[in-house]
Amino acid sequence: MDTSKNLDERTMMDAWAYIQAQADAGIPLKPNAYRLAFGDPEFLLRRETRGIRLQLELLKPDLDQAEMGIESTIVVYGSARFSAPEEAQALLQAAQTSGDAPAIALAQRHMRNAHFYEQARRFGHIVATHSKTMSPKERMYICTGGGPGIMEAANRGASEASVPTLGLNIALPHEQQANPYVTPELSFKFHYFAMRKMHFMMRGKAMVAFPGGFGTLNELFEVITLVQTKKSVPVPIVLFGKDYWKRLINMDALVEEGAISAEDLNLFHYTDDPQEAWEIIREFYKL
Repeated sequence: MDTSKNLDERTMMDAWAYIQAQADAGIPLKPNAYRLAFGDPEFLLRRETRGIRLQLELLKPDLDQAEMGIESTIVVYGSARFSAPEEAQALLQAAQTSGDAPAIALAQRHMRNAHFYEQARRFGHIVATHSKTMSPKERMYICTGGGPGIMEAANRGASEASVPTLGLNIALPHEQQANPYVTPELSFKFHYFAMRKMHFMMRGKAMVAFPGGFGTLNELFEVITLVQTKKSVPVPIVLFGKDYWKRLINMDALVEEGAISAEDLNLFHYTDDPQEAWEIIREFYKL
């Protein structure tokens, strides 16, 4: 038994208990100089301690996932604004009842995009179902940004297959909570976008981008750039929704203008089918 380690842990526990006891008793903290450094929120939130905060956001999710045996994930990106089919249908019925033309148009758009939610849900379920047949060390877990919309759908599909599922949420000015389908022990909240994106890549063995907005584009192109520049090992990158992605981004124009090489188009795949998305990943890893 490592006695020194046990003493160190006991000392830290005693120090934390002291801070907690003061808080529980409503006892004000002592002046800044007398506070324990790790229990001094004003100190930890200084500009000069940003590096420490970044390190903590790197370590906490990494250690927790390692303890739960999470080594490989499939990351699903996509819009937080796309509704589940049942929610979209309820919105449409309410709008039609009200007779409000703008509300009806908005609800119709929700209905039009709701199929992406259902397809993300199916994809999550397919991955999780297959994962259960693999050895614990080889399993691939669905990982999303932890929010609503497409993220919720993928987590939901995996959860419905009774498989743990991850959510890497972000603190935003408008409060965002983790969706209810993320496994509580694997629900992480970040302050820094950069650290959150790093965690997507650290265990990500494939990236599946459903239709989305600025956030989805930001995450997608960071992955493509890392793979293109060989700063990351090659991974399957799947763009789900051919019509959406081809209307949004003219990749051929980038080749024609010499902005990228023709072979860079091989870095990603288009699909409209959840099963095909999974088959692309299976083929890549010969599963």
